[in-house]
Amino acid sequence: MNVSIVCVLVCCLAVLAVSAEEKAKSPLDFTLKANDGTDCALSQYKGKVILLVNVASKCGNTPQYKQLEELYEKYKDQGLVVIGVPCNDFGGQEPGSDLDVKKFCTDNYKVTFLLLSKVKVQGAEAAPLYKYLTESSPKPGKITWNFEKFLIGRNGQVANRFTPKTKPDDATVVKDIEAELKAK
Repeated sequence: MNVSIVCVLVCCLAVLAVSAEEKAKSPLDFTLKANDGTDCALSQYKGKVILLVNVASKCGNTPQYKQLEELYEKYKDQGLVVIGVPCNDFGGQEPGSDLDVKKFCTDNYKVTFLLLSKVKVQGAEAAPLYKYLTESSPKPGKITWNFEKFLIGRNGQVANRFTPKTKPDDATVVKDIEAELKAK
């Protein structure tokens, strides 16, 4: 095989090897691991409203678990899905295993919403979903701390992004959730 044919083949293979985040057109195009280790394709929530939050058990914002659970309980029958994504990127505030995280959330905050496996949300090792979110959301930029929130509308697109200090029961968050729940 001559060198030019090999170069053409290598280039073709490189084009075919486009990564998931380059193909993604929506946060729903990603699959992560659930807290129990099973695959969790976000596409299963197509047509729902998702509040995606990177969480930590030993953070000053940890009491937001209570408000997240209250939001979930109040709106889940209307189509709200709350997803907690444990992260240890900020101050080592989520040091435990997935089992530790689940136990903490259940014992302390009676969490029933979905918890995923721990991931990185910043830097070169960030989960592809978070690379997508920080580059493609209406408010692009790196995740600033634990409890950063992304609201994904029924259309599968990021509707809004809220800072870690913005509490889940803040009037703006609730208003935006209610607006997305009303959208068809």
